[in-house]
Amino acid sequence: MSQTTDPVQVHEGDGPVILGLPHTGTFLPDDIRARLNDRGRVLADTDWHIHRLYDGLLPGATTVRATFHRYVIDANRGADDASLYPGQNTTGLVPLTDFDGQPIWETEPDAGDIADRKARFHAPYHAALAAQIQRVKARHGVAILYDCHSIRSRIPFLFEGVLPDFNIGTNGGVSCAPAIEAAAQEVAAATGRPWVLNGRFKGGWTTRHYGQPAQGVHAIQMELAQSTHLATEAPPFAYDEAKAHALRVSLKAILGRMAALAPGLRA
Repeated sequence: MSQTTDPVQVHEGDGPVILGLPHTGTFLPDDIRARLNDRGRVLADTDWHIHRLYDGLLPGATTVRATFHRYVIDANRGADDASLYPGQNTTGLVPLTDFDGQPIWETEPDAGDIADRKARFHAPYHAALAAQIQRVKARHGVAILYDCHSIRSRIPFLFEGVLPDFNIGTNGGVSCAPAIEAAAQEVAAATGRPWVLNGRFKGGWTTRHYGQPAQGVHAIQMELAQSTHLATEAPPFAYDEAKAHALRVSLKAILGRMAALAPGLRA
């Protein structure tokens, strides 16, 4: 069955900050859904409710959101499918397993399927994101891409123990100006919650590819533990209003700091 929704939704704001939302989508074309096994159809690895969590926090922010699920194709992986974390367990451009290392397909995608998904989903998302970066930079002389993510706080296949609440990724400090990295750290530290900079999650392909501070484009990834805003990290993955309200205060402060830094970062 043909695709029934746009692969990407864009809201153009007039400010210097762009929110990237590559993993909140749950859309599956019928032909792809039919090939997933029962485990895959749970969509457990979704960045649940992240678009809702960030909604309205920064007036003037541009948003670029993938509507398709990461099992269709992962918008935060490079088209060449190179590993972001060599030597560590991870998932690829078109995942064959979930985050627990368990198979998700009855019929695995072949090379032709992957090429088709690149053209139908991956390329349109990144074309839209690149266009918004160019537009925002032309207007402000700088663009700050803040890539929004979340993940379960306990996933033994991917990492040991419990993930900190805030996982800030700047690809080892090269994807953004030091002031942006410092602002995110300062707000996270002030919350009293556990946080880490460039820990298990250093920034995905989006952060690494677009973050070019010398060219006036700064990128930072925020991976939130889902325990910070979900009632439970298992089906039905319900949004917890009280938890989310408290977290949104901190996220609003981080985004406000990003926007305030922009004038001093003009290329």
